[in-house]
Amino acid sequence: MKRIPHTFTIVFFLILFAALLTWLIPGGEFVRESIAVTNADGTVSTREVVQSDSFHYVDSKPQTWQVFSSLFSGFCDKADIIIFILMVGGAFWILNNSHAIDIGVMAFLKRVQRLNKYKIFNKIGVENIIISLIMILFSLFGAVFGMSEETIAFVVIFVPLAISMGYDSIVGVCMCYMAAHIGFAGAMLNPFTIGIAQGIAGLQLFSGLEYRFFCWIILTIIGITFVLLYAKHVKKHPEKSPVYILDAYWRERSQQQAETQVVYHTPRIAWIVYILLSAVMVWCAVRYPVTAIAIGSGSSNICLFPVFAALFILTGFIALRKSVHFFILDILVFTILYLVVGVLGYDWYVMEISALFLAMGLLSGIADSQSADNLAKLFLAGCKDILSAALVVGLASGIIFILRDGKVIDTILYGLTRSLAKAGDITSMGAMYAFQTLLNIIMPSGSAKAALTMPIMSQFADLTNISRQAVVLAFQFGDGFTNMLTPTSGVLIGCLGIAKIPYATWLKWVWKFILFLIVVGFLLILPTLFISLPGF
Repeated sequence: MKRIPHTFTIVFFLILFAALLTWLIPGGEFVRESIAVTNADGTVSTREVVQSDSFHYVDSKPQTWQVFSSLFSGFCDKADIIIFILMVGGAFWILNNSHAIDIGVMAFLKRVQRLNKYKIFNKIGVENIIISLIMILFSLFGAVFGMSEETIAFVVIFVPLAISMGYDSIVGVCMCYMAAHIGFAGAMLNPFTIGIAQGIAGLQLFSGLEYRFFCWIILTIIGITFVLLYAKHVKKHPEKSPVYILDAYWRERSQQQAETQVVYHTPRIAWIVYILLSAVMVWCAVRYPVTAIAIGSGSSNICLFPVFAALFILTGFIALRKSVHFFILDILVFTILYLVVGVLGYDWYVMEISALFLAMGLLSGIADSQSADNLAKLFLAGCKDILSAALVVGLASGIIFILRDGKVIDTILYGLTRSLAKAGDITSMGAMYAFQTLLNIIMPSGSAKAALTMPIMSQFADLTNISRQAVVLAFQFGDGFTNMLTPTSGVLIGCLGIAKIPYATWLKWVWKFILFLIVVGFLLILPTLFISLPGF
């Protein structure tokens, strides 16, 4: 059997290839200007975009020793994601030490398995329902508020769940990461892609919602169907899973935790943590009685914090009466709830989310009667376990620095867009879509890509029978699907690192499905050329 190269090896060779391109492709640049863009919340901000017809060749800057300095630049550029991964890894290591998640998973599975006695559930399969509901939820998160980096924290939860249900780590990653990015690609209200692209293209924010919603439904159904078919195959033939040997880590961990004699108890310190958290949540309820939840261009005022405080006081008390393990699970559930509200209502990003998960880990450890020294040791053990995943994120970012500092990204963009002007409508549309798809492999940032390409693509649209809305849709699909295979995506590399899935193994497994999604995306774009659709 061929040995699969290490992820670090693959990414480093890609850096070398990028450096080679800087020797073969002439340097070039577009002139950029700052324009006012209306954000999803109605505020106006400035964004740097490319001026049309401003491309000019510049002296090339072939990259040599920069192959090594790009690693430093990559680490600096992705420092927030790297720190986020380390903090999440440390926090969950503390939480996992209490065996709360394992107890929760086993209790959950025992309860849902009881549903098999009903014919309808037995026929459909309870596990299929669980996978489908989780994927719908995360796909919705990706479609509404652009969930991406947040999925890194959920891999720690869903991989053990998938293993416990008899599947593999790939299914666990698909339940949260793949689902969120399918939703991201077929988004209706994603402010990071649709919001920015439409703002630059001069379109009404989140217009064309109806057809995008239809596309999201189609893509989500396809994603769920693909994962369910694969999960069925893995459950029937576990040894045929591409990560069967690699998943020995997760199976042994699950077996060890199943054999561990759990003593259900509630230490006094757990009650103190409960009182402290209840007081903090009551303060938040008084301080923020109403939260403005922004979804798309609309906003709703909801009394979330008062509801959360009341629910925690009730559920926390009930959980502590059972065992501290269930109380820790309660803390985890409310952490996720506050994460969603923080992202939707208070523009939280990785810094705030990292702090939230760190607090969750520390409070869980304190409630489990861990000393300060033990908490520090457990946190460091979690950082050590996930360090390789954090480092490869910075390593992959070096690819982008080589291409950007080598002055070849704009040249590639210019060369491809020139060829579009001579093509017909269908060919032009397909070429735009293909270009966005390929560009996403080396530039996974949707907002940066929108600022780079939309000023030019929208100009081309005006010269043809293609609407600017269709161009935005092509950008949206092109930006989304290849996120799930590009080695320059810090989120993908982070999720795979946590799940302990080598990048080469994932790529070999997922590329055919991504290619199928790309074809489906093109078929969904075609109706915009021939049918009068709302907003198009």
